Amino acid sequence: MLLLGIDIGTSSVKVSVVDALKRTVISAAQYPETEADIISPQPGWAEQSPDSWWEYTKQAILKCNASGTYDPLQIGAIGIAYQMHGLVMVDSQQHVLRNSIIWCDSRAVDIGDKAFEEIGPDFCLEHLLNSPGNFTASKLAWVKDEEPHLYSKIDKVMLPGDFIAMKLTDQITTTASALSEGVFWDFKKEDISEDICTYFGFDSKIFPAIEPVFSVHGFIKGSVAARLGLAKGIPVTYKAGDQPNNALALNVLEPGEVAATAGTSGVVYAVSDQLNYDPASRVNSFAHVNHTAADKRLGVLLCINGCGITNRWIKKMAAGPMSYEQMNEAAATIKPGADGLQVIPFGNGAERMLGNQLIGGGLLNLDYNIHSSAHLFRATQEGIAFAFRYGIDIMRENNIFPSVVRAGQANMFLSPVFTNAFVNATGIPVELYEGDGSIGAALGAGIGAGFYQSPKEAFEGRKALATIEPEPNTIYDDLYAKWKDTLMNTITKTNELCQF
Repeated sequence: MLLLGIDIGTSSVKVSVVDALKRTVISAAQYPETEADIISPQPGWAEQSPDSWWEYTKQAILKCNASGTYDPLQIGAIGIAYQMHGLVMVDSQQHVLRNSIIWCDSRAVDIGDKAFEEIGPDFCLEHLLNSPGNFTASKLAWVKDEEPHLYSKIDKVMLPGDFIAMKLTDQITTTASALSEGVFWDFKKEDISEDICTYFGFDSKIFPAIEPVFSVHGFIKGSVAARLGLAKGIPVTYKAGDQPNNALALNVLEPGEVAATAGTSGVVYAVSDQLNYDPASRVNSFAHVNHTAADKRLGVLLCINGCGITNRWIKKMAAGPMSYEQMNEAAATIKPGADGLQVIPFGNGAERMLGNQLIGGGLLNLDYNIHSSAHLFRATQEGIAFAFRYGIDIMRENNIFPSVVRAGQANMFLSPVFTNAFVNATGIPVELYEGDGSIGAALGAGIGAGFYQSPKEAFEGRKALATIEPEPNTIYDDLYAKWKDTLMNTITKTNELCQF
């Protein structure tokens, strides 16, 4: 049996076809080849077209099929991973009503903060485990307030993965995990939050039917199957946000296990069996893929908006024709600390771990006579690593103490400079594994279809490609302390910072 995994990312859609028995990738592709744009009609806003995600998905699947390495008719189940928190709205004909307001959009911060105070901080944290903050519920409230002509046409609201499953099957479902990431879920009642719906004036009918993460979410319809060369009636048996899915792909399912990613955004994701929360909602708790009312599994998520997108911006502005690999090689020629050059990587919307502040990104201590583009590449990677250290210290305040972090050997973790800076700044070893979100989604489909009896069976025999340990007597503690001082000054004196 073959499994198809789809990962709806911010930069592209990736797909993988996996041999379920051997757990090996037969073919993989992404679309588009260049990084997809984020639409920003106003500063702090971030949107993408759901219909573009669907077109990218079809093209990526067709690219995989064109490899000729498998028979598409042998694909038996489909899994979907997706960028979290995005708001998708459709009418009764399943037509998209507006661009998706995606995860890094900041327009609803004030709406969420007001809801937090008026619903009650204690209630929100104890029942929702989060402030409504800048999450999907607050974004939907913004549409209700600012675009009532569109809000009135809503038949269903969903997350990006729910939308792609709908396009494949014509059926609309969601999960407790998805609803929790939108801050629609009451963990005390294990149901959609009546209090959120009442406060914002949402009709509960706009939410899709709730199904387990590992279950049938519909069957591929004939017209789509014919277009993509697949068998009619293949089930979609798994849907999860990209970070819970990444944790699944790294076999991070039990309390104390920790995963990380360093793509467009950076994430550390720790599993807990306690309904805990950060009083300031700087890190956030959501239902993990294996969460149930009887056997609670929460993903405690630290998100850094300005991660790989910062590196992408630097590439665009300063690298010319260089590839990311060549940038990494150039960065490695510069000693740690980049001769005093510092980068603050917070230019991609409001940062949760900074209290939803918009401080922008910055470049500090630039010396025209010393610093080269290689210095800039190194300072950027170190700045991103220091942002991780800042966030992990917040997790430690919340009694989460990672002893090892598992990460896919992808994105920023392809760079030895970044990986070593991460390990030495945080003091935590990193285990690197092969794979990406689309492979995790494919194996998730195998679990949902019953091919594997448990996640443990799906990831049987998985071994780390490498383990990077912290170095003794590292200078990164001192470098981080200087970077943190700069960050604290930046937060209070943003007008003295060179914004980018």
